[in-house]
Amino acid sequence: MDCAEEVGILRREIGPIVGGDDLLAFDVLNGVMSVAGLAPEDQGRLIEAIGRTGMRARPIEPAQVPHESTWWARRGRLALTATSGILTSAAFAVHVLIAGGLTSAIGSEGLGHAEAAPLAARFLYLLAIAAGIYFVLPKALFAVRRVRPDMNLLMVIAVLGAVTIDEWFEAATVSFLFSLSLTLESWSIGRARRAIEKLLDLAPAVVRVVGSDGAIQELRPETVPVDSRFIVRPGERMPLDGEVLAGTSDVNQAPITGESLPVLKGPGSLVFAGSMNGQGVLEIRSTKLSGDTTLARIIRLVSEAQQKKSPSEQWVDRFARYYTPAVMALALLVIIVPVLMWGQPFDRWLYQALVLLVIACPCALVISTPVSVVAAIAAAARHGVLIKGGAYMEIPGRLKAMAFDKTGTLTEGKPAVAQVSALNGHTETELLGRAAAMEMHSDHPLAVAILEYSLSQGVAVQAASDVRAVPGKGIRGRWDGREFWLGSHRLLEELAQETPEVHEQLESLSATGHTVVVVGNDEHVCGFLALADRIRPQAATAIRQLRSLGVDHLVMLTGDNRGTAEAIAKEAGVTEIEAELLPEEKVTAVESLVGRHQTVAMVGDGINDAPALARASLGIAMGAGGSDTAIETADIALMSDDLTRLPWLVQHSRRMLAIIRTNIFLSLAVKALFVGLTLAGHASLWAAIAADMGVSLLVMANALRLLRDSGRAA
Repeated sequence: MDCAEEVGILRREIGPIVGGDDLLAFDVLNGVMSVAGLAPEDQGRLIEAIGRTGMRARPIEPAQVPHESTWWARRGRLALTATSGILTSAAFAVHVLIAGGLTSAIGSEGLGHAEAAPLAARFLYLLAIAAGIYFVLPKALFAVRRVRPDMNLLMVIAVLGAVTIDEWFEAATVSFLFSLSLTLESWSIGRARRAIEKLLDLAPAVVRVVGSDGAIQELRPETVPVDSRFIVRPGERMPLDGEVLAGTSDVNQAPITGESLPVLKGPGSLVFAGSMNGQGVLEIRSTKLSGDTTLARIIRLVSEAQQKKSPSEQWVDRFARYYTPAVMALALLVIIVPVLMWGQPFDRWLYQALVLLVIACPCALVISTPVSVVAAIAAAARHGVLIKGGAYMEIPGRLKAMAFDKTGTLTEGKPAVAQVSALNGHTETELLGRAAAMEMHSDHPLAVAILEYSLSQGVAVQAASDVRAVPGKGIRGRWDGREFWLGSHRLLEELAQETPEVHEQLESLSATGHTVVVVGNDEHVCGFLALADRIRPQAATAIRQLRSLGVDHLVMLTGDNRGTAEAIAKEAGVTEIEAELLPEEKVTAVESLVGRHQTVAMVGDGINDAPALARASLGIAMGAGGSDTAIETADIALMSDDLTRLPWLVQHSRRMLAIIRTNIFLSLAVKALFVGLTLAGHASLWAAIAADMGVSLLVMANALRLLRDSGRAA
């Protein structure tokens, strides 16, 4: 299974057997069809049904990476293609010898001048034809039985027609060249497959597990349970995802996150399977099974991405569905009209009809787009950008607007307490204690910052009770028998406890980029904490590059106050701001952008922003390397926090779109040229198939250029 046409055949034929084609999933890269809910006793019946389509199948385990089990399965197509080419050359050489020279042989066969080849040459030609159409003939017969003409049937008709009018050389040449084009198509898919398999090679085959007695045992990764201790020596790759228990070392995470520089890891740091250890020895606790590591998920999702076809692929599929029957009808007219209406020779126009069938084969057109999409997705994965389908690969190249969450996207998402102001007779220690008590069980970045600062100041923290959220504004709870609240300026206004002095201080801090958390009780404001978050180092560069690429409408969406939002936006270079938004208001803001600009991306952390990401034309999650939720939520996941991946993604998508357009144009232009030559009576079979194969080679080579993408925005 190497192309979309074969996937279509399997959907039509196997879908009704298993209860619907929605139960089928296809991985063209690895040649795998998955069937949901298939009972083991039904496997034989399914394999038999697949065999009737002209394809072969064997069962594999769900987690197994398929590898062809026999030499014939791995090399059979290449061997038969080579055999067909050698036999065609040998047959022509025999003809040259018997005819008495090259000129005589050329004059007596091919180029439309049909004279019987010598018997010995015909025998060799017949063997060459059999080798060339060995894999094609079963599919052509299946197309006849189902009355669904396809490119396999076009080729077989052309070959048999050429034999019928004694064009043995051309029949053998067409068989060989078509077999060669299919072999090259399989190779191009294999090339993209190998690009993904290189990711698999990143994870070592053994894990040095430390036993309870301190002894080290080498085990295969798939046998190592979660919470096992293992060591990684200098220069070795991480076999599993885990948390560092002891040791420090610089770790190269480029294959996973696309980060160009090594990252210092120490106790408490997370590491990814496939990343390269530097100079230190690390002792690590495994946090995931081998099949659930970030690397394994990337490989799995990239393989599954082919199921979500891009708009270009869908257009090509629709075009090919009507194109092949139309070509067969035109070929019949090419035979009938000149012979019946103008009394032209039957053999000549039968030959031209065969030429039309050959050149009209949609091989180059059908393969050009999927190979481009697969190559683009594979290249993106190598650079730390996980794209979950061809349907999402095209959108970045067409973006008109992009919305950013502030915290954790444009900023580092690690705010720190910069100022503590106690009011109404409360001390700073009391204020910190009450704030930390309220935030003790929250994982919000502001809560973590407040708790860490309070503990660093030696404040004794006792958890509050009955803590409950005030959506989008803050929290309420009880501490020491009294009701307290903690939240934003909006919550303060809602509770009507704001004084002119407090208002002035809050506005002043907000204007300088601080996020202010107010703490109060049922009587008055106890004080406030000012926190500051740093903008990401690459934010301004990324925004500038996006503007230079024509993505002009860049908007920051945040639940933070307007003063803080404006300060961050000014530093990043974003001119449009929507601040003080509740979660549902972010969704409304994205909907408004989609209404104005049609194609809009939303960039967030993939967790708190899930509804807004889902509503945008394209949801992009930042820093997804350590987050299962982010990878599952977004259409595209950036495995690192590097915002310059965004302009690179736009350029990468545009390069792919340009290559797809070029490939479609080349395929159709060559076909149009030969259709014209055929209708004029000046085309030959061997020239037609040579041109078709040449275009197939060209579009595949053009598509595979995407694998060499440097990973840097221009």
